[in-house]
Amino acid sequence: MTDAPDTRRPRSSRLSGLGALLMALGGLVVAGTSRATWMTVQYFDDRAGAGSTVLTGSDWSTEATAVALLLIAAAVAAVALRRLGRRIVGVIAAVAAAAAAFVPARLLVSGADYGRVHALLTAGYDDMQAASGSRSDAIASWAEITGVTVDPLYPSLVLLGFALAAIGGALVALRPGGDAATMNKYEKESVRRAKIEDDLASSPDSGRVMWDAIDADLDPTDPAGPADPTDRHGGAAGGTQPRNI
Repeated sequence: MTDAPDTRRPRSSRLSGLGALLMALGGLVVAGTSRATWMTVQYFDDRAGAGSTVLTGSDWSTEATAVALLLIAAAVAAVALRRLGRRIVGVIAAVAAAAAAFVPARLLVSGADYGRVHALLTAGYDDMQAASGSRSDAIASWAEITGVTVDPLYPSLVLLGFALAAIGGALVALRPGGDAATMNKYEKESVRRAKIEDDLASSPDSGRVMWDAIDADLDPTDPAGPADPTDRHGGAAGGTQPRNI
């Protein structure tokens, strides 16, 4: 009895789908937590006195938002593209997530660099003075940073998001899965026939391959079949029949 075709989804395709999910989840985590306050800064201005302000994740890690959008787009592409495209997208996403994770990891390990904090907070001061500038929390260039308190929660969540995305990208790159049937149906008939013939040669006992061959009007016991549709009975209609010797 002929085996029914195997309709189960291959394990590599399931891993690819899981990888796309992890990339999307990681991108969403990074996008959400990079907007939160990462640190509170105390400063002293000899004209205005002491004060405090905050820096968000997107202030400190300017690339975080861009990488988050890239990861979400990569997750969509990992579902929509073909096998090679998914592999390339997975590599790009994994490398981008791993590279972007360096900034929050360094912040958690080494703490905030006071020089960078000062540069970020004084960047918009002149604009603010001239035209109620872009940063309402900007401080004067002569102000002194007296203390920085880092909230480890949000940098840790961003680091987790990048880790999830890097793992997801690696899964997609290493296990991209096969192309969906909806993609394969647009292949040329000659290409599809050649693929089925190769499958018959390599796995002649596979039930799925036999069903594919029958669906393509191929004889599973004779994958080569007739060379031309008009040559099924030894020649074209009206042609001469081979002589028996």
